[in-house]
Amino acid sequence: MLDNKKTKQIVKKHYSKIAGGSCCSCGCQADNRQIAKSIGYSDEEIKLAGEANLGLGCGNPTGLGEIKEGEIVLDLGSGAGFDCFLAAKKVGPSGKVIGVDMTEEMITRAKANAKKHGYKNVEFKLGDIENLPPKDNSIDVVISNCVVNLAPDKLKVFKEVYRVLKKGGRMYISDIVLLGNLSPEQKKDEELIAGCVGGALLREEYLEIIKDAGFKVRVLSEDKDISKRQYQGIPLESLKVEAKK
Repeated sequence: MLDNKKTKQIVKKHYSKIAGGSCCSCGCQADNRQIAKSIGYSDEEIKLAGEANLGLGCGNPTGLGEIKEGEIVLDLGSGAGFDCFLAAKKVGPSGKVIGVDMTEEMITRAKANAKKHGYKNVEFKLGDIENLPPKDNSIDVVISNCVVNLAPDKLKVFKEVYRVLKKGGRMYISDIVLLGNLSPEQKKDEELIAGCVGGALLREEYLEIIKDAGFKVRVLSEDKDISKRQYQGIPLESLKVEAKK
């Protein structure tokens, strides 16, 4: 296993390149639109988000549960802003969406996309999801799309989410979890680490960590076919979860 600092350096370097126009990692394919459709986004949503769709992710967290008008939404690992812009439409002008990402290049790109498309209720902050910027009990909904698996300390991430959520707040997660053990070589493989696999946990371990952070957990759906579509048959799935405080 690589140490936490090294893992974060690998992830940051990789997604900085993607922000600059390189091919995506979580199923590296040319057609971002096709990838987005395969993981649960509608044509309307893809059109709405435009160039913010980088072909990343393993689900559509904004579609997993109801995001209401006027709510404050936090997106972990917001990238170029795809899920933030979809959430912004749901919360409306009386609500707010905050995107947090660890790469300066993604923040710059997301801010440019927000300005270009006139999103006034979205802001993007540079930050680590293991140490979230928002204050305690300040967020209604947290969304995360294939990002927690990239964090070395996943329990810390979920404890941070629990801290910033209001009482009764909820988190909607799409994430890659393992259905079998990886080899030591796979766990050290930089492409697999950056590609949402090398640092992923076994399914049951992942769910237990969310519960250990204090949440009530409900599995919403599971996509095992994503392994064949995007991950060369590695034993894994995209897990969709609702976690309530």
